[in-house]
Amino acid sequence: MQNVITRTVFVLTMVATIGIGSGCTNWQKKYDGLNVEHQNLKGLYENCVASLDTSAAEKAQLGQEITQGRQTIEQLQEQIRQKQISPAEATGFGRGMDVAFDPTAGTITVTLPNAILFSPGKASLKKASIAELDHVRSVLRQRYRGREIDVVGHTDSDPIRKSKWKDNWELSAERALTVLRYMTKQGVDAERIRAVAAGASRPVASNSTSSGKAKNRRVEIVVHMR
Repeated sequence: MQNVITRTVFVLTMVATIGIGSGCTNWQKKYDGLNVEHQNLKGLYENCVASLDTSAAEKAQLGQEITQGRQTIEQLQEQIRQKQISPAEATGFGRGMDVAFDPTAGTITVTLPNAILFSPGKASLKKASIAELDHVRSVLRQRYRGREIDVVGHTDSDPIRKSKWKDNWELSAERALTVLRYMTKQGVDAERIRAVAAGASRPVASNSTSSGKAKNRRVEIVVHMR
């Protein structure tokens, strides 16, 4: 911006100098050319000022959102501690939902088992799962509008067999996308949500048992509070 101001002063100085020194036929032509340059520089300067004002406003808004997120995290911690209620109840998703609250990471994670959402080896939603997703979507829109959301697909470690999926990465990606697409069609902000494929890379239980594998096959909806 300092360069723009310096160039503008230079142009004005040149205009004044020409006015004193030439006083002849080329004066008007030179003046007009310099005046056009001056107007261009003036426009550039005003754009720079507007850009700085916008950046300052965006920075202030981001700071406000971070502060609000921190306050919400502290309130959730206090509710869980004082009222001795579950993270599912404190976060508004309700009793019976599998919800984890991580105050250090600033995240709320809702876990939906694949047994509820999908048939084995499939990436299309079961009709019975719609009510579950609608409930989650409703809470997201009412209490967490504007927050960044990840939809993370997970699988067990069993290799893909007799399926159209290339591997577990692809299957987890398609399942995450299926949930994301349903959420956005139901009104969740598409600019605030993304799909993440985790495959078998983040197990929560041992893949050596059938019960452990069942726990690992899941979709997580992660709400970022800051």
